[in-house]
Amino acid sequence: MSYGFDVRNLLRKLLLNYRGYFSNDVLNSEGRKVFEEMARMLIHEHPEHKPIIQKARRNPSLKNILKIARIVLDEDIEDIIKQVDDEPYTYYY
Repeated sequence: MSYGFDVRNLLRKLLLNYRGYFSNDVLNSEGRKVFEEMARMLIHEHPEHKPIIQKARRNPSLKNILKIARIVLDEDIEDIIKQVDDEPYTYYY
């Protein structure tokens, strides 16, 4: 199945900027903004994915976002998450 360039890029953005968009493995307010934009476009392109999007809207956990990413992205999602985990932590003072 073919997915739009914007949908794929927004999902990558969410995952690659994990520390900025997730708090305790749940989307924070900034992450929700990115997710909602991606979700709106995905439902417009592929209405058959509406149930999984609704589930992720009710419970915006990393687990549910990864379920969507596995459907949409061709590349291995675990490699993206592993890449994020290997980055050094950012500390704010």
